[in-house]
Amino acid sequence: MLSILPKRSFFTAARRCSAPGVPTFPTTASAQLVKHHACLRNSETAAQVAEAFVPAGTKDKVIIEAFPGPGVLTRALLQLPRERIRKIIVLEDSECFLDSLRPLPIVDPRVQVLPWDGYAWSTYHNLEAEGHLRDVEVSSWEEPDPPLSFIAHLPTSIYGEQLIAQLLRLVPDRGWLFRYGRVPMNYVMHDFVWERISANTSNPDKLKNRCKLSVIAEAVASFREVVPASILQPYEDHFWPPSIAAAEGRSKKNRQNRNMVAITMDPLLEQAIEKGLLDKWDYCLRKLFVLRSTPLKRAISHLAPGASTLLATLAQGSGHHSVDTSKRMRELSVQDWAALVQAFHAWPFAPDDLLITDSFSRDERL
Repeated sequence: MLSILPKRSFFTAARRCSAPGVPTFPTTASAQLVKHHACLRNSETAAQVAEAFVPAGTKDKVIIEAFPGPGVLTRALLQLPRERIRKIIVLEDSECFLDSLRPLPIVDPRVQVLPWDGYAWSTYHNLEAEGHLRDVEVSSWEEPDPPLSFIAHLPTSIYGEQLIAQLLRLVPDRGWLFRYGRVPMNYVMHDFVWERISANTSNPDKLKNRCKLSVIAEAVASFREVVPASILQPYEDHFWPPSIAAAEGRSKKNRQNRNMVAITMDPLLEQAIEKGLLDKWDYCLRKLFVLRSTPLKRAISHLAPGASTLLATLAQGSGHHSVDTSKRMRELSVQDWAALVQAFHAWPFAPDDLLITDSFSRDERL
């Protein structure tokens, strides 16, 4: 089992849920949980998010919902027209939140509440092994609307960003839930992460936030905000805990007192990352993005000794796409990166050791 979230502490005091329709929030929380487990608490706001995630026209969806907290969004999903949702599998391993979730299957048999950690790959293996997905049809990759969807409140720590980065990396080789088709991912997330995901080369104002996550996301999925950001602001009116404390890591200042967004990510029919080349994408991104303000023609030697010989291939447009090697690394488009990785893949002197230190272990993948 792989779990990248530090062990959660239980609340020191909590009020019991008095009715399935009225989730309650604990009165005292550990500092760790206050930092990381932001979730909707405003039922009217949750209703708008639920409508955006499972819109009119949806039929018989099976939803896996991770990190729901006490289930305000879960209840909003259940209030949607019944024909839209066939089943909701809720993944939450904190006993304090389970107090408010356990009554739900009693009043609505469409709900299954499993005390499992959404960070652990074994959780998703067990979903299949124990038959929770036996009634989910495997859709062809060409099918734009598979019966399975994933919904999550993405934790506001660096671990949440690492999780979404890894899930996106599973799209090209059809790992995780993507074996069931182009499963959409719906997230309520910190806008700091969204700014990094959505940073693109066509918007100069966003270019400063462009990073490895931006490139991977654009290479494998389309994504959009599905609820106007203003609806989710100010944070204190819509989310629990009352404020977001600074998260761990080097981006504490940027993560402090920021807003949340609701987004949907749909895997692309054709990804820029070809099957079997993920390790080489990871390697090239990791080696070159540390020089993101450096032009490619100067940075490329950081890939490996002699890699500057690839510049001619890139400039000539091998594979029908030529790369402007005077661009800085963060200015490269996904098409530029695809051409670079292809040239690296075909290069006979490319290093054999492509150890990736900022991704999960390949052995832990689904």
